[in-house]
Amino acid sequence: DMLDSVLTFFFGSKRDRDVKQLLPIVEQINNKESWAQGLSAEEFPQQTQKFKERLANGETLDAILPEAFALAREAANRVLGERAYDVQLMGSIVLNSGRIVEMKTGEGKTLVATLPVYLNALEGKGVHVVTVNEYLASRDAEWMGQIYRFLGLTVGVNLREKTTREKQEAYNC
Repeated sequence: DMLDSVLTFFFGSKRDRDVKQLLPIVEQINNKESWAQGLSAEEFPQQTQKFKERLANGETLDAILPEAFALAREAANRVLGERAYDVQLMGSIVLNSGRIVEMKTGEGKTLVATLPVYLNALEGKGVHVVTVNEYLASRDAEWMGQIYRFLGLTVGVNLREKTTREKQEAYNC
């Protein structure tokens, strides 16, 4: 109706306001890109360790998010040749905030998930990515696992046929 149109004109739609909130964070991530590109392969796991130490010393996930996302994006680019676009960074930020992101097939959901998974794994509590079937779980653990291993993390996959011991090992990754 007319009131909704007038309010949207003055205040913007909810989506527009959400995007405006995300843009400064995307800019911070992009500002760290050249730093991440300048690192040698050996420095990626070292940087992961530094992030863990910073968190242990009281820094928050939000405080290290721009650097951690830039590092994980660069890792994906080096290992898989896939660099997250700004819109995918927005999806990663939204996912990290605990909200749901709707994406169509082919828009890079699997890649989008890697950034918040990496960031949250830095706390050392373990992160679980749940996938609709065991084939996709195995595929994604192997495919995206390359990124996490490059960053110095471990990856496991929990499948029905695994023994209790194998499942415990996977949960400890």
